[in-house]
Amino acid sequence: MTEAQARPPLATGPLGMELLAFERLPEGTRPAGAPVGYALVVAWRAGRLLLVRVRGRDCWELPGGGIEPGETPREAAARELWEEAGQRVGPEALGFAGYALTALPNRRVLHGAVYDVEMAEVSPFAPNEEIAAIHWWDGDESPPGGRLQTVDTHLARLTRPR
Repeated sequence: MTEAQARPPLATGPLGMELLAFERLPEGTRPAGAPVGYALVVAWRAGRLLLVRVRGRDCWELPGGGIEPGETPREAAARELWEEAGQRVGPEALGFAGYALTALPNRRVLHGAVYDVEMAEVSPFAPNEEIAAIHWWDGDESPPGGRLQTVDTHLARLTRPR
C-alpha cells in the first residue's frame, strides 16, 4: 500500500470510486505505485465544465477513458473528447494538468493522465451507444438526470487555473 492509498481519499464518488491523490508531475513522468491506465479531459467554456452522462453508469463524468495500445495519454484524451462529447481538439491544444490516482470499488488502483482545455467553440452533440448526453455544468445546479461523479468534479476544481 502506498502512502496515498493509506490516507483518506480526497473525494469519493457515488459509485464507490475514490480520488486518492492528484500529482502535478511533468508530463511523461512515470508516477510511482500504479500504472497510467486512462486519460481525462477537463474542458471549460465560459466558466462551465463539460460533463458527459455515461449510459452504463447513469453518471455525469468528465470525458475520458482507456489508453489504446500505441497511443499516448494525450492522444487518448483528444480521442475520448471526440468520441464521448463530439468535441474535436488537436492533442497539442490540451494542457497537461497532472496525474490522478484513483481506486475503483474493487480496489484496483490506477493513475490517470489529466488534461485541460478552454473551448472557444463547441460542436453539436449526438447521443451514442456510450454517452446519453453532455452538459456544460456551472458547479451549482444538479445536472439533469443521473448522478454526479463527485470524484471528477473535485478533480476539475483541483486543475482549474486560478
